[in-house]
Amino acid sequence: MSTAASRRSQDPYLGKTVAGRYRLEARLGEGGMGVVYRARHVLIDRVCAIKLIRPDLRSETHLRAWMLREARAANRVDHAHIVQIHDVGETDEGELYLVMELLVGTALSTAVAKGPLPTERAVDIIEQMCAALARAHDLGVVHRDLKSDNIMLTMGGGRKDFVKILDFGLAALTRDARLAPKGAVFGTPEYMAPEQARGEDATPQCDLYALGVLFFEMLTGQLPFRSSDRETLLEMQRTAPPPRPRNIRPEIPPQAEAIILRLLEKETSKRFRDGHHLQEELKAFQRTLPGRPWEVQQNDAPAAPPPPPPAPTPGVQEWGTRAANYQRALARGYPNGRPPDEIQHAADVLWDLASRAARLEGELASHSQKLEATEKRGRALRAEMGRKVEELAAEESRALREATDWRDSARKIEGAIGEAKREHDEASKRAAAPDLNPSDLPKLRQVFEAVGAARARIEGAQRHFEFQLSHALEKEKQATDLRKQIEELRKQLQRYSDALENDLSAGRDRIATRVKEALGFEKNFDEASTQMLTHLRDKPECRDMIEELVSGERERNAARQSRTRTTTVAAEPAVGNPTP
Repeated sequence: MSTAASRRSQDPYLGKTVAGRYRLEARLGEGGMGVVYRARHVLIDRVCAIKLIRPDLRSETHLRAWMLREARAANRVDHAHIVQIHDVGETDEGELYLVMELLVGTALSTAVAKGPLPTERAVDIIEQMCAALARAHDLGVVHRDLKSDNIMLTMGGGRKDFVKILDFGLAALTRDARLAPKGAVFGTPEYMAPEQARGEDATPQCDLYALGVLFFEMLTGQLPFRSSDRETLLEMQRTAPPPRPRNIRPEIPPQAEAIILRLLEKETSKRFRDGHHLQEELKAFQRTLPGRPWEVQQNDAPAAPPPPPPAPTPGVQEWGTRAANYQRALARGYPNGRPPDEIQHAADVLWDLASRAARLEGELASHSQKLEATEKRGRALRAEMGRKVEELAAEESRALREATDWRDSARKIEGAIGEAKREHDEASKRAAAPDLNPSDLPKLRQVFEAVGAARARIEGAQRHFEFQLSHALEKEKQATDLRKQIEELRKQLQRYSDALENDLSAGRDRIATRVKEALGFEKNFDEASTQMLTHLRDKPECRDMIEELVSGERERNAARQSRTRTTTVAAEPAVGNPTP
């Protein structure tokens, strides 16, 4: 048995058409939530990856809800470094599916398994991840399960190591706890933040902690915390201090170690404020490093493997040709023009189906073009609004950090004011002391000068304090105004996303209905064709034409088998989502 045939026998889903338009061609991987297949849209010949929820989890309603949220969350973010989601829905059989872009590349876990990465390469990868997560956090989306298996390194923009973050399957909108039981611990222990390990709600800070683990892993070739026991590992995340990366690899730059250790702080307040803060630090660090020789320019980049040829489904022109050939054979077999009624009916069915298929093909092409145009328009607008939110959020981040700095300075000045007040009180007591001789002018002058100096220090420090505090309040007001703009943009994006999803859903439903009709046409056409072939093959005068028709059928079947083998082999390095 061939490899393709063996895989097909092991997985009955191969060759199946999901939702009437996605034909499953090869199995790519399986994870905690589902199985991922390479698939092809039967109308627009788009190769994609489809995740089907695991059969044994279909009754788990919260997991189904998470899978739906994955698509909505990733689509709302719409960032170059986050895997694109094309479609999401549920089949007539109750199977939940998620259609994603098909990626050709290497999982970060595979790259790290070969040993530590050069600092320049690791910083470049982590900076791309940070950019994507900053956008996601700006839009209220937390990944919750970042790990090296969920990071794909692909070719993009004429360079290697173009990052794609996968598996937003555990993503949840912030402050929306309806999808998970209270206190539930989800995620991968090796990358889990202390607060997440305690069962607290996931926040953007959890993703930043996971970035610290990933950065540590890339630079040292190992995880900061390791144990074969899950509970032990969670306890280490909660309480154990992380090892210093330079103790493992002394050549790691001190600045990289400082970034890692700050990301791995147990207290969230000691980590970076947000993704924008981290990204500024990473970019500043990048500017101190040499060039990135592993990058490949556009002209030198090896071409991605071409996609397998489209599925050889019977096109309208071929249907008409086959109907005409059967009609010619029928005329030769019955020169008197009087074939049996059931055979004449089969011939009429072939012509009718070919005609109806021609009209249906035009409708499907029109619907598909409109759907693609809507998707493109939606992506462009979401990306534009996402960039605006990102710009405002970056300003807000800087304003809040500056406000914190001003308040820290003000607190220090408060301490100086308190010290000056104590000195003033002591000097005032000496000036009011009963044993102070009014005739002792030098001593009297010294005492009152001390009182005046202390009062002057208090007044100067008070003015300085008010100056610092006013700047802090100004920055906080600026941040508040920016937050209002961000929230308004997010509401607009939510309204637009909902309206767009309704339009896309209606368009997909129209296409699905037409595709089911087309598949019914194909089935009826094949049945009528088989009936004609069976009847005419015994007529000697039709033998040469029947042989031609049979030969055509053999070629089509061989092409189908060849396509299946090709797509199965080609799919092996292509990953849609290795850990669904």
